[in-house]
Amino acid sequence: MLSDDISAPRPIASLHAGAGDRRFQRVNVSILGRYMLADRREFPCQVLSMSPGDAVVIAPVPGIVGERIIAYLDHLGRVEGTILSQVDGGFIMDIAASSRKRDKMAAQLTWLANKDILNLPEDRRHERVVPDIRHSTVVLDDGRRYNCKIIDISLSGAAVELDVRPAMGTPITLGRMRARVVRHFQNGVAVEFAAAQEMLTVVQQNLRMN
Repeated sequence: MLSDDISAPRPIASLHAGAGDRRFQRVNVSILGRYMLADRREFPCQVLSMSPGDAVVIAPVPGIVGERIIAYLDHLGRVEGTILSQVDGGFIMDIAASSRKRDKMAAQLTWLANKDILNLPEDRRHERVVPDIRHSTVVLDDGRRYNCKIIDISLSGAAVELDVRPAMGTPITLGRMRARVVRHFQNGVAVEFAAAQEMLTVVQQNLRMN
């Protein structure tokens, strides 16, 4: 049985299942993203509450119970699972993840739930900056190459203006950085690097056109 929504953020520890209890407590969040149904149709979505084990998702097309879902969420990246039940305006999905990924997700969710209430600054590990050199290239796995303009970068990803919009999850090479598409917006895409970097200067160097 799913846990009830809670009215206030909890510390990280309470997001984990207790001894002998496989359930997780949800926290209230507002996370934007996109999701893909089993037939590969993609739609925008918003997560209203979430735990490392399940999420309440507002979505224009709710899918069917038992259907596999792949979502790409701001701050959290790729999340997979299945639809547990339909709710008004969306659905509840479970989350398929390893124990290690659940631990990481618990910390991320706690930070997201508390940052507005406590007026916490943005996570410095993922601070976004406008790079000095903004022109680069995107290369798809089939060899197609496109010029692009970098909007901003962080240690874990980038937002780029691009004339095409590869499907979410598509692997690409941005400059010399391996990445994958995690979000679409009006003039381009957001990508997540295959591995988080340690210095923004290294990111900038590797995003230069080959």
